[in-house]
Amino acid sequence: MVHLIWAGLACIGIIYGLFNGTIADVNEAIFSSAQEAIQLIIGLASVLVFWLGIMKIAEEANILKQLSRAFKPFIARLFPDIPKDHQVIGYITSNFIANLFGLGNAATPLGLKAMQGMRELSQNDEATRSMITFLVINTSSLTLIPTTVIALRMQYLSHSPTEIVLATLIATCLSTSAAILIDRLFYFKRVNKKR
Repeated sequence: MVHLIWAGLACIGIIYGLFNGTIADVNEAIFSSAQEAIQLIIGLASVLVFWLGIMKIAEEANILKQLSRAFKPFIARLFPDIPKDHQVIGYITSNFIANLFGLGNAATPLGLKAMQGMRELSQNDEATRSMITFLVINTSSLTLIPTTVIALRMQYLSHSPTEIVLATLIATCLSTSAAILIDRLFYFKRVNKKR
């Protein structure tokens, strides 16, 4: 659906440029934007490759397993319907750790695996309590190191690309706390309504 919206916006812009007599400006914008997009992708790829490499080193050094153990009690309280030793808990933990380090691209496949595992546990197509909680936490996305934002700031020659870290940490801590509280509030409200 989103691709149709973008295609529609592009067509509207081109048609408007034709009728307005600014098609030359539209052409120039298309080609300059394409060139800028390629440069941006190359800049982002280098930072993402670096952090994915760090994650691989952390995985090989068993740091991720230790982090998973540290997060396990917290995750078990957030997702009480999932058995504590189930494989889904590992996917959820890995997804959270990838998001903590700002690796949204690495977190996405882990999140999809976690959702698939939760769907198999529920054995129906309805969203379960755990699925909703997982989606809410992923949307708020607690982040320690916003690698994509740092990469963008480096790409555009910021004098201090990492100064965003503290603000990001505070904002994402607040958003994640609010998301969990709202999720629990609506869950208990729904439970009380069924009684």
